[in-house]
Amino acid sequence: MLDVPGFFSGGTHAGLKRKGQDVGILYSEGPAVAAGVFTTNKTQAAPVVLSRANLDKSPFHRAAVVNSGCANACTGDRGWANAVEMAEATAEVLGVRPQEVLVASTGIIGKHLDMRKLLTGIEDLGSQIASARPNPRFSKAILTTDTREKTVSATVDIGGMEVTIGGAAKGSGMIHPNMATMLGFIATDANVSKESLRAALREVTKDTFNMITVDGDTSTNDCVMAFANGDAGNHRVDKPSGPYFREFQSALHAVCRDLALQIVRDGEGATKVFSVKVQGARRESDARAIARAVASSNLVKCAIHGSDPNWGRIVCAAGYSGADFEPSKARISVSNGSDSPKVTLFERGEPTRFDEKEAHELLKNEWITLTLDVGRGRAHAEAWGCDFSHDYVTINAHYRT
Repeated sequence: MLDVPGFFSGGTHAGLKRKGQDVGILYSEGPAVAAGVFTTNKTQAAPVVLSRANLDKSPFHRAAVVNSGCANACTGDRGWANAVEMAEATAEVLGVRPQEVLVASTGIIGKHLDMRKLLTGIEDLGSQIASARPNPRFSKAILTTDTREKTVSATVDIGGMEVTIGGAAKGSGMIHPNMATMLGFIATDANVSKESLRAALREVTKDTFNMITVDGDTSTNDCVMAFANGDAGNHRVDKPSGPYFREFQSALHAVCRDLALQIVRDGEGATKVFSVKVQGARRESDARAIARAVASSNLVKCAIHGSDPNWGRIVCAAGYSGADFEPSKARISVSNGSDSPKVTLFERGEPTRFDEKEAHELLKNEWITLTLDVGRGRAHAEAWGCDFSHDYVTINAHYRT
């Protein structure tokens, strides 16, 4: 992400966390259009509310400022004032308007920001970025319980011009569909209208960030922000129905899918990642509902951790998903990849005579694919999850204390 023409970014240690970078800024040299997708949780942090408002206040945006170590959620009027001050301080040091700045925070809920430390960090980092000094630490500044940075970059040809799309994300725990507990930042030099960027991000999020789960929790601060500055000089992607939109959306999808899978791989305490591929559903909404229900099931996650081919938990989750599902028409199989041999566990309402040892060995792999053919139509969907381990409980039992 941090190598997209026309963008600068960086991170610094302001002291909001004991160690490591905890303040980051993403900055576009010139005016950029921006879009955002935010948490569906009704308890929304001040930065989420402010960023939503700022997206509507200005046709162009220049920067995003983010801190880790403190969510600035459930902090009342003081929290709102602190979020506003974050935007104003960033705007001042970069020489832009406050409404052109989006704000994000992540960390402990109910804790007030240490504004003295934060503002010092913004001033120091902002001056570096404004003078175009290289600083590759943005992707580190947004981390909380993450064990690794999550970045990706891709290029695509749009109308004969090369366009770059890059991204960085954080997320490890409190990850669930309907915006996982995550922050995502996308930058592109594509020449794209705000309408098209919003439409593409909304559609892509539906099949990437909203199809991953770690533990079934949706947080107060989740957001994905995208900026496009037009520096690539490609034919303008003007409308979702116009030419070149599908090429742009496809490239954006690849970037977001990569980041989403990196989040699942880094799930708190995770030892395995599994994909739930639903085929043969009557409607796409049914396929998505079943895939999400299976991937989100704590019992399925525990079975994956124990390498237990407990197909009953999969059938159970599909049955309570609310989708059109009849066990008598369904088939469930497991493999360690899309091209690897599959072991069929369940078919037409009853278990098959599968080799328990073979299935158990398959489930020992770090990447597992569960395929559920509903037998009702042609719609399909895919969701991703990770196993539940003892380490997940350990991490979250002591998160605040």
